[in-house]
Amino acid sequence: VGVRMSTARRALVAAAIGVFAAFGAVAGEASADVQQMLRWVQQNSDNHGRPFAIVDKRDASIHVYAADGRAIGATPVLLGLARGDHSVPGIGDMKVADIPPADRTTPAGRFDSEPGRNLDGEDIVWLDYDAALAIHRLRPSPARERRAQRLTSGEADEHRISYGCVVVPVAFYERVVAPVLGRGRGVVYVLPETRPVAEMFPVDAG
Repeated sequence: VGVRMSTARRALVAAAIGVFAAFGAVAGEASADVQQMLRWVQQNSDNHGRPFAIVDKRDASIHVYAADGRAIGATPVLLGLARGDHSVPGIGDMKVADIPPADRTTPAGRFDSEPGRNLDGEDIVWLDYDAALAIHRLRPSPARERRAQRLTSGEADEHRISYGCVVVPVAFYERVVAPVLGRGRGVVYVLPETRPVAEMFPVDAG
């Protein structure tokens, strides 16, 4: 049985179907976990004056903010095939094709991001270089993976297909990620999916 998305998530999917034309309009459509995390970041200045993003794995979405907490944009994303909040040690040294399906997780945590390039010269935003974890554009892929269609699905399970990276639509990367997180250091918060957010981040402490 597939997991249904929240109302906020369905709003993001609607934006995706509309060719992601209204990034600013959907930026405020965030889950309770994202809103709680945003308040904590702002109250504690945890981003240290840098732009930041919050990835909600349960809702398969990313919300991007300016350094002052102003919402810039949000979009559905593709995430690691396997559920889990940790990376397998040494995964960054493995060939992509050799990563077992069970190890293709998108780890949760606070990441100091920075722009860079992958081995193909594509500009991406690194979250954890050693673990080969990044935010990048939707790329051409085998038809059987249906990645473009998965981005617009209302089923959470449909968004689990990547090797662990956070995959965003090309237009969103060019118009939001690149100018906000792709020009310097930032912070990316990936919320956990196997336990409450408060068990990883001290959001309840204010």
